[in-house]
Amino acid sequence: METQRTGEVEYAYPVTFMCAMLHVSRSGFYEWRSRPESATAKRREHLKLLVQKAFDDSDGIYGYRRVHAQLQRWDVQAGPELVRLLMGEMGLEGCQPRPVRVSLTDPVGSTEIPDLVQRDFTAARPGHKLVGDITYIPTWEGWLYLATVLDCCTKEVVGYAMDDHYRTPLIIQALQNAQRNGKVSDGAIFHSDRGSNYTSKSFGDFLAGQGIQRSVGRTGICFDNAMAESFFGTLKNERVSRVVYATRKRARRDITRYIELWYNRRRLHSALGYNTPAEIYAAHQEMRLAA
Repeated sequence: METQRTGEVEYAYPVTFMCAMLHVSRSGFYEWRSRPESATAKRREHLKLLVQKAFDDSDGIYGYRRVHAQLQRWDVQAGPELVRLLMGEMGLEGCQPRPVRVSLTDPVGSTEIPDLVQRDFTAARPGHKLVGDITYIPTWEGWLYLATVLDCCTKEVVGYAMDDHYRTPLIIQALQNAQRNGKVSDGAIFHSDRGSNYTSKSFGDFLAGQGIQRSVGRTGICFDNAMAESFFGTLKNERVSRVVYATRKRARRDITRYIELWYNRRRLHSALGYNTPAEIYAAHQEMRLAA
């Protein structure tokens, strides 16, 4: 094999030989090599910088659809397929969800509680329809349990509580926190799965005392509480599965930061037209004050 140097570039074969094999002129090759970068190439490189910024700002969470939505919010014109292509070239890949497991237990007496939601996780106004669930977060000290309350209108986590147990007081605390935040309307619906805590008499008495309607889905049907399941999937995919918590205190602080500073205020939600929960809530408040 013959080697030829041309400037700072080393070729395995002479330029004349390679040009002959490719059926191009030698002068044409040198003209192409010295030609300045095209406007299209410059634009792609500029877009790559913005794509990288949007991806980095999301802490490596966003896939191409949300990166595209973020570019639109910056008034950057680029189609979703171009964004997908650029992210592929750059090796950028958003977080992918992991499979979930479903419990098939049916607590005694829970069949008497109606399903007032019927998989319709939308609402005309904030505070009217809420969903809740419990999940567990692994730490070196043991499990940290997280109970949440989400608003079907804004998709915001309006209340949550964390502790080293998952007894009924934990879910009551999460709902009370939502009430303190002013995010629960009179006569609101609270929907959950048929877990023993959510179908317990003490939790039912608390809801009745607050004038909140209780609603539960069917046993073993994750779609009946899909909105709460979706949030936990997002939380674990975007945050929990990417870190290791040495203590419950550290996990609590990190999850609080994720909910308050990222999920509720900055994360673009596809179900909200790639707006944030805080923006949707603010828009509803403006309409209410203007009415």
